[in-house]
Amino acid sequence: LSMGFVSPEDYIINDLSLDVDQRNNIHAVYGDFRTSVEGVFAGGDCRRGQSLVVWAINEGRGVAEAADQYLLQKRFDETTSANTVGAFANLSSLSPNA
Repeated sequence: LSMGFVSPEDYIINDLSLDVDQRNNIHAVYGDFRTSVEGVFAGGDCRRGQSLVVWAINEGRGVAEAADQYLLQKRFDETTSANTVGAFANLSSLSPNA
Protein backbone atom coordinates (compact mmCIF):
# COMPACT_ATOMS: atom_id res chain seq x y z
CA LEU A 1 0.00 0.00 0.00
CA SER A 2 1.42 3.37 -0.98
CA MET A 3 0.44 6.51 0.93
CA GLY A 4 0.71 9.95 -0.62
CA PHE A 5 1.15 13.35 0.94
CA VAL A 6 -1.73 14.18 3.27
CA SER A 7 -0.72 17.47 4.92
CA PRO A 8 2.31 19.16 6.49
CA GLU A 9 3.63 17.89 9.82
CA ASP A 10 1.40 19.05 12.67
CA TYR A 11 4.29 19.80 15.00
CA ILE A 12 5.63 22.50 12.67
CA ILE A 13 2.21 24.11 12.36
CA ASN A 14 1.61 23.93 16.12
CA ASP A 15 5.10 25.00 17.23
CA LEU A 16 5.01 28.09 15.00
CA SER A 17 1.25 28.74 15.47
CA LEU A 18 0.74 28.89 11.70
CA ASP A 19 -2.70 29.42 10.17
CA VAL A 20 -3.93 26.54 8.02
CA ASP A 21 -6.55 26.24 5.29
CA GLN A 22 -9.54 23.88 5.19
CA ARG A 23 -7.27 21.00 4.05
CA ASN A 24 -4.81 21.61 6.92
CA ASN A 25 -2.16 23.03 4.59
CA ILE A 26 -0.18 26.06 5.73
CA HIS A 27 -2.01 29.22 4.72
CA ALA A 28 0.27 31.49 2.70
CA VAL A 29 -0.56 34.08 0.09
CA TYR A 30 0.21 32.75 -3.41
CA GLY A 31 2.92 34.72 -5.15
CA ASP A 32 4.02 36.23 -1.84
CA PHE A 33 4.29 33.02 0.21
CA ARG A 34 4.09 34.85 3.59
CA THR A 35 2.40 32.91 6.35
CA SER A 36 0.57 34.28 9.39
CA VAL A 37 3.93 34.46 11.22
CA GLU A 38 6.34 37.23 10.29
CA GLY A 39 9.47 35.92 8.61
CA VAL A 40 8.00 32.48 7.91
CA PHE A 41 7.25 31.51 4.31
CA ALA A 42 5.61 28.41 2.84
CA GLY A 43 5.38 26.97 -0.64
CA GLY A 44 5.02 23.70 -2.49
CA ASP A 45 3.07 20.79 -1.04
CA CYS A 46 2.85 22.27 2.46
CA ARG A 47 1.03 25.30 1.01
CA ARG A 48 -0.97 23.91 -1.90
CA GLY A 49 -1.25 20.25 -1.01
CA GLN A 50 -0.15 17.28 -3.02
CA SER A 51 0.75 18.37 -6.53
CA LEU A 52 3.25 17.99 -9.33
CA VAL A 53 6.93 18.33 -8.52
CA VAL A 54 7.25 21.15 -11.06
CA TRP A 55 4.83 23.24 -8.95
CA ALA A 56 6.92 22.54 -5.85
CA ILE A 57 10.09 23.59 -7.68
CA ASN A 58 8.42 26.74 -8.98
CA GLU A 59 7.04 27.65 -5.56
CA GLY A 60 10.41 26.88 -3.94
CA ARG A 61 11.97 29.49 -6.20
CA GLY A 62 9.16 31.90 -5.34
CA VAL A 63 9.66 31.33 -1.61
CA ALA A 64 13.40 31.93 -1.99
CA GLU A 65 12.73 35.22 -3.80
CA ALA A 66 10.13 36.32 -1.23
CA ALA A 67 12.43 35.45 1.69
CA ASP A 68 15.32 37.28 0.04
CA GLN A 69 13.18 40.40 -0.45
CA TYR A 70 11.97 40.19 3.14
CA LEU A 71 15.52 39.94 4.51
CA LEU A 72 16.79 42.77 2.29
CA GLN A 73 13.93 45.01 3.43
CA LYS A 74 14.51 44.06 7.06
CA ARG A 75 18.22 44.89 6.78
CA PHE A 76 17.41 48.19 5.03
CA ASP A 77 14.89 49.12 7.74
CA GLU A 78 17.36 48.31 10.52
CA THR A 79 20.16 50.24 8.81
CA THR A 80 17.89 53.23 8.19
CA SER A 81 16.69 53.15 11.80
CA ALA A 82 20.26 52.93 13.13
CA ASN A 83 21.42 55.79 10.89
CA THR A 84 18.51 57.98 11.95
CA VAL A 85 19.22 57.40 15.62
CA GLY A 86 22.93 57.91 15.06
CA ALA A 87 22.39 61.10 13.08
CA PHE A 88 20.43 62.70 15.90
CA ALA A 89 22.25 61.14 18.85
CA ASN A 90 24.49 64.16 19.50
CA LEU A 91 21.97 66.95 18.91
CA SER A 92 21.46 67.36 22.64
CA SER A 93 24.97 68.83 22.82
CA LEU A 94 23.82 71.61 20.46
CA SER A 95 21.04 72.69 22.78
CA PRO A 96 21.46 76.20 24.23
CA ASN A 97 20.49 74.75 27.62
CA ALA A 98 23.33 72.18 27.61
